[in-house]
Amino acid sequence: MKKWLVLLLGIVTFFAFIERLTKYLGDIPDPSQLLNYTPSLTSKIYDVNGELIAELFTEKRTVVPLSTIPKDMINAIIAIEDTRFFRHWGIDPYRIIGAFVSNIKAGGVVEGGSTITQQLAKIIFLSRRKTLARKIKEVILAIQLERDYSKYEILEMYLNQIYFGNGAYGVATAAKVYFGKNVSDLTLEECALLAGLPRAPSMYSPFKNPEKTIQRRAVVLARMRAVGFITDEQKKEAEEKNIVISPPHIATKIASHFIGNIRQTLESKYGSMLYQGGLEIYTTLDKKIQESAEKVFERQLAEFDSVSKSTIQVEGAMLCLDVKTGGIRAEVAGRNFQSSQFNRVFQAKRQPGSAFKVFVYTAAIENGFTPTSIIDDSPVTYYNTGRDWELLSNTTDFSDVQDKNLLNKLLEKDKEAIKNNKPNERVLWQPQNYSEKFHGLVLLRKALEHSLNICAIKVTDKIRPTTVAYYAKQLGIELPLTETISLALGSSEVTLKDMTSAFGCLANSGIKTTPYSIIKVLDNKGRVLEEYDPKELDVLSAQTAFLMTNLLRGVVEHGTGVYARQLKRPAAGKTGTTNDCQDAWFIGYTPQLVCGVWVGYDDHKTLGKKITGGRVACPIWTELMRAALRGQPVIDFATPSNITYAKIDPQTGLLALGNPKGTYLEAFLSGTEPKEFSFGKGIAVVKKLDDETEPRILTGLTEGTTRAVPYLPAIRLDTEGGF
Repeated sequence: MKKWLVLLLGIVTFFAFIERLTKYLGDIPDPSQLLNYTPSLTSKIYDVNGELIAELFTEKRTVVPLSTIPKDMINAIIAIEDTRFFRHWGIDPYRIIGAFVSNIKAGGVVEGGSTITQQLAKIIFLSRRKTLARKIKEVILAIQLERDYSKYEILEMYLNQIYFGNGAYGVATAAKVYFGKNVSDLTLEECALLAGLPRAPSMYSPFKNPEKTIQRRAVVLARMRAVGFITDEQKKEAEEKNIVISPPHIATKIASHFIGNIRQTLESKYGSMLYQGGLEIYTTLDKKIQESAEKVFERQLAEFDSVSKSTIQVEGAMLCLDVKTGGIRAEVAGRNFQSSQFNRVFQAKRQPGSAFKVFVYTAAIENGFTPTSIIDDSPVTYYNTGRDWELLSNTTDFSDVQDKNLLNKLLEKDKEAIKNNKPNERVLWQPQNYSEKFHGLVLLRKALEHSLNICAIKVTDKIRPTTVAYYAKQLGIELPLTETISLALGSSEVTLKDMTSAFGCLANSGIKTTPYSIIKVLDNKGRVLEEYDPKELDVLSAQTAFLMTNLLRGVVEHGTGVYARQLKRPAAGKTGTTNDCQDAWFIGYTPQLVCGVWVGYDDHKTLGKKITGGRVACPIWTELMRAALRGQPVIDFATPSNITYAKIDPQTGLLALGNPKGTYLEAFLSGTEPKEFSFGKGIAVVKKLDDETEPRILTGLTEGTTRAVPYLPAIRLDTEGGF
């Protein structure tokens, strides 16, 4: 009876063991999955010239075939990690026993018993938890790997998988990190050093513990000599060589906001594949221009901070686009991405100030105005109807106002708002030029070159704000615009991206392109996953675009953007400054590049008195464009068909007779050029004021026009003289 009980107990125990083992086996991955296994690979981001600018990874790794790995590297790994690699079948009983004895003698763990195959199984399939169950699975997987794969396949997977420290996964990445070279170029002593790292990457790091690194290298070389991989002479020579370690690679973080946008865009499409799939992402960025932009920007803003009374760092943004395609060549969306990831190119909504006048005059040219149209830069008063500002008076004393009751009510209400310090409740608006001076009858060209507010307002009133808003949207402004006459002075918020893109439309003969950053994305096999096809939209006649470019060249040559003349190549642009100098802009372009610059504080505080776009933003633009275009040919803006040039008298806007001083060539849409000659003299006469010593000559439409200069309003609505 006892015999049967023992037998029964033995059978039960056997089946229990089988069941337990089966449970372990059931949790073991199928090694054949390695046929389709792809290790975590580094995705790389390149600039427009194919230069690497960023890497995205969870494990920084580049996979290489075994054929490119030096024999010394393979031998060094085998010597120190698994001497009997080519003789065992996944596990090495001799190694296990030897390691056990060594550890007993040392009183601690000094040697491991795992083979290269076991290590590979553990790295790929198993967790790091040290349990008996995991060790059993490791042994079983190692045996199965040896059954399914050749020794060379196992070696290749192992050398591409193991961690060498300092973020380097795989031997190819380790060669780059520690020696700055390709794996195929490694020398014997370098191979020995790398082979010693996987056991304890941090302890043996040549960056942290160079002495221990050399000691570990000596151990590897001794093992290589012991198993016959190298001779005594080779060992001695390798030990005596000083290894030149490449300095720790601190990734230069350029274009952080640009890279951030790319990550956001591609994460939604590719998920974890973006960080593990070895994608190759080709972008529009030009690394050299970007580096120049960041240096220029930080230096200029640091100089501003050094003389500013503010304790807060001034902020800014810059966007540089290829005129023809809209590709982003450089993007600076803030001074420090780590402290603020807010993108001031795409996300910041700021008033553009006078930079918005480009849309006023674009709309005007499209609606019958010419560069020599006469505009009256004289005092004007508007009142608030609740929907818009309407014209109240064209005189200095309100003598032309018929409804005196309305006038008195408006004056009383406006004074009350001033008294109570409630500027938003004011009902009268007497716009002023930045200089607080008036210039009388002027040519449209002068009005734009010198950014005269009164002229821009009157033109907007003439063609209506809805028309100005329409052309602004056509050229690329995407945010909602308040369609009142104050729009002429840039009262609606815009983004730097939209403003830069819109100016690019003028540079590109009226063809609008959408700013973009990604050219194409390839998988790790080189197959195209997506490719961007730049979209073009013809939104403005080439003639109007050229006329505006010609006018904006005047801003650079002798207007508010004169600093940009230092670029010494054809350029056009416009400055912008908002109320209280809260925002400073300059947006300009050459035939190749369009660049927008904004400077200001995030909390909308003033930059300081008289701090304008011409003083702050324009110098940044000029220095950046000089660097970006260095070595590029000097190209002029192409003249489209149906454009006629005429010699103009700047005082009258009429054809110049002969060649008197100050005449210049002006471009016109053919058929709109003046037909009359000016005979070399002004055709408007002005009266002398008491505070003047002599009369002034102004331009005008009819002889005998009288106008007092300077214009001093009979009633001052406030002490600032501005809206």
